[in-house]
Amino acid sequence: MWVLVTYDVATETPKGQARLRRVAQSCKNYGQRVQKSVFECTVNDVQYEKLKRDLLKEIDSHNDNLRFYKLQEPREKSVEEFGIGHVTDFQGPLVV
Repeated sequence: MWVLVTYDVATETPKGQARLRRVAQSCKNYGQRVQKSVFECTVNDVQYEKLKRDLLKEIDSHNDNLRFYKLQEPREKSVEEFGIGHVTDFQGPLVV
């Protein structure tokens, strides 16, 4: 499944800054950053549940925001991109 993960972590304190780093690292383990606090992840059901558990352990539910969007596949039919940035299709050939 294709999932968009977005988050907003309060970083006014050192604990918040550390939380932000941990949330970003967890997301990197499952997908690729497409904007500063937005990751596109391709996961199966088990990976999705683990990602969700990992992130829910990290955020402070009183100060942070975390969202998961399950998107339609194929990606090309759901997303229009403009401007800078390049997304790697890990399902396609990586070397051309």
